[in-house]
Formats: sequence, C-alpha cells, structure tokens
Amino acid sequence: MLIAGCELEGAIRDVRVSGDRVAAIAPHLEPVAGEPRIEAAGGALLPGLHDHHLHLLALAAALDSVDCGPPAVADPAALAAALRAARPRDGWVRGVGYHASVAGELDRAALDAIDARRPLRVQHRGGALWVLNSPALARVGAKSARVAGIERDASGQVTGRLYRCDGWLRERLGVREPPRLAPVGQRLARLGVTGATDATPDNDATSIGLLGAAIERGELSLRLCLMGEAVPEHGLPARAERGEVKLVVDERAPPAPDALAGAVGRAHEGGRAVAIHCVTRTELVLALAALRAAGPRAGDRLEHASVAPPELVAQAAELGLTVVTQPGLVALRGDSYLAEVEAADRPWLYRCRAWLDAGVALGGGTDAPFGDPDPWLAMRAAVERRTRRGAALGAAEALAPERALALFTTPARAPGAAPRRVRAGAPADLCLLDRGWSRARERLRADDVRATWSAGELVWRADARGLRSAPDP
Repeated sequence: MLIAGCELEGAIRDVRVSGDRVAAIAPHLEPVAGEPRIEAAGGALLPGLHDHHLHLLALAAALDSVDCGPPAVADPAALAAALRAARPRDGWVRGVGYHASVAGELDRAALDAIDARRPLRVQHRGGALWVLNSPALARVGAKSARVAGIERDASGQVTGRLYRCDGWLRERLGVREPPRLAPVGQRLARLGVTGATDATPDNDATSIGLLGAAIERGELSLRLCLMGEAVPEHGLPARAERGEVKLVVDERAPPAPDALAGAVGRAHEGGRAVAIHCVTRTELVLALAALRAAGPRAGDRLEHASVAPPELVAQAAELGLTVVTQPGLVALRGDSYLAEVEAADRPWLYRCRAWLDAGVALGGGTDAPFGDPDPWLAMRAAVERRTRRGAALGAAEALAPERALALFTTPARAPGAAPRRVRAGAPADLCLLDRGWSRARERLRADDVRATWSAGELVWRADARGLRSAPDP
C-alpha cells in the first residue's frame, strides 16, 4: 500500500507499506501496478498508539454491561431504571462503573430493592469492589465461603460487598459465555491503537487462550504485552509477549513489608521485572520500600502512582523506576477527586510534569474499562488538566501536546523511552490523521483518526474516499 502525501515529522512524504513493515519513505514514490493507495492530503502519519495499561477481557465484559456511573447514571432512580432494563445474555445482570455519588454506598439490601429476582452484581468504578444482591450471593455460595474479601456485618451476615474477589467469583460463576472481544478490537482500531499492555495480574492460560483466539479470528489487531506471574515466556499468541509480574498493593489489607519485598525478589530471581499497583500515598510508600529492600531491576514499574508527593517522586527517581500514569482520570473523575481527596494530596494527583522533571520514565495508559479507553482523551487531559466541569486540577503538571502524544508512542516494554518513529524497516503499525499535526495538536481528538494499520493490515478507515488502486505505471 502507498500512503501518498502524508505529513511525517513535519515534512510531506510518501510512505510505502509492504507486508508488515514500512518499506520506503521519500518525497515521492512511483506507484506500483495494483497497489492500493491512500491520498493522505497532508494528514499526519504517526506510529500506532500503545496503551501501556488496560484490561482487555474486563473491557470486553464492560461493553456488554450496564453503565452504572456518572455521567450516564447520576441518581438512584436512573440506576434502578438502568439495571431493571438490562437484558443480559447469560441471566446475570452485570453493572460497572458505579460511584457512591449516584446512590451512596451500595450493599445487598440496596440492590435487592432494585431487583430481588435476578442475580445482580455491580462493580465499583475502581475495580476492586463488587456488590451482589441476595440471589447473586446465593448462586456463588458467599454465605458459607471463608474468603477474606467477603465483607460481613457485626452479626456475621454477608453485606453483599466483595473486595478483590475477582478470581474467586470467576471460579464460582463457572464457564459461561466468554466476553466478546470483536467490539473491543473495533473500538481500539478506531482510536489508532495498535498495541496494548494488559495489566491484569492474574492472566493465565484461560485468558491467554481467549485473547489468542480473538487474534486468530481477526477480532483483535494488536501487539500485546501480557502481565501476570502465570504468563509463560514461550507459547504465547502471535504478536504477544510476556510482560512484568503484576503485584497489587491494597491499603485495606496491606501486605507485610517483608512479604512484598520477597515477592519482588522472587520475580527478579526469575528474570522478570515487576509492575506494582499503587493508587494511594500509603500504597506508594509500601511499593517503594519493597523495591528498595529487594533492590530495583531495570524495567520495574509503578502503576498509577496516583498520589505522589515530592519526596516519593524523588525516591522513585533514585530507584530508576518507570511510572505508567492515567491522566485521563483527571478529566473523568477530577470533580470527585476535588470533593473527596484531602486538600493536601490534590496537587500530587496523577502527576506528569513532576515525573519528567525528576528524570523518571513516564508512559501513559487508560486503565480501561476503569477509565475511558480513548488515549486521545488522556492526552488532552495531560495538556489541559481540567475536570468535566472545567475546574483546574494540578495545572503545574500539564504537558505540551507532543509530550502527551509520546506517553502512548513509546515501546511496549519501555514506557517513557524514546518514542517509536515511522521509518523504513519499522513495523507498519500506523495511525493516519485527517489533518496535519499543527492542527491536530490543538484538539487531540479521536475524531481526527482517519486510518489505522496493524502489522501492515488496514484495520480501520473513517471512509473510503482516499482508498483506491493506483493505475498501471
């Protein structure tokens, strides 16, 4: 394929794709008989975007679920109406994205008042909490289960609130219809995303099999990096590689410092770096202490590092760590943060500029489905640092549009390293915009994505106006 007249690093160029590689770049390339051609009309050609932190199967499930949070659902009546109207494929009503601003802190009784007939479970938007109604609790046997995350009241009765029980829930639910990954692939292709790091800590043979089957069917056109202790080094699906060992630090039930340091050390002994989930100040302190005790390894990452005061930024820099942040949450949840987060911590939320100024490698992720999977929204938030209602949040952390773009163009295994470039011999993972960068940088909108190539295959185009076969030379 020939992409004619695209803007590449500030100059107008023709770019030829052959197989899964960029074959040639020049001010003018002679057409080849029968070669498909896109007239780029000066649109910027970028490396395909890489989301350094999301959860593909959870995103697929979320797209088949009821949106229970703002702005789609804003009050108790809207929540009840949305859940009662659900017509699930498997009999379970599954809600996602809930926040207490909608109807307070949910429990079994609150969900029973909405629907006491069908099994119903609702996930908090942070991903760590599920709330089940009485029929759902009965189906999974929660009453008799001895699982630490199942909350009970003073009388020993289950409240319906389950913390970090995803693995246990999956076992109890059994094998049901797998989530549909084709809509995920289509959505990411439309956004110009050609690569993703799945940061799910318990990726295993089942999840790898589902993702691999979706790749083989052409439903996912992505280069994948898969985190998880159980992910093997070999035998992965095509275009997939093993990532870091994901460790989760939860302030509600914090690990003993020695135990966390031991987990880091075991990963290192196995030749692998770690990615430590830490969203509160306390969790970040624990993560840094464990990495210091075990000794850091190249590639060790902090996921989120959502609250990072200056002294902790300095420690991360001293240890040579990488940070993968989610600036899109400033736009999506910033108004809640301003209302709920302690004033002393608000300046340190989802920092960007401070990490870079300290010399910390910084990559970007969306945390989808717990954030919006649109990396352009995340870039825009990194530049504007504005909430949905227009309030400023961490204005000093703002990035230039070019640096915001770089959050999503660095290599999968090296977030924050030098951005990938469109050059001859490079993988043909490409994103073509419908305008030059000087105009696109003022908007940073997914609507500007005109076409996406993954491994040389055209997987998305906004329309067919520019695609034609070239005449015989």
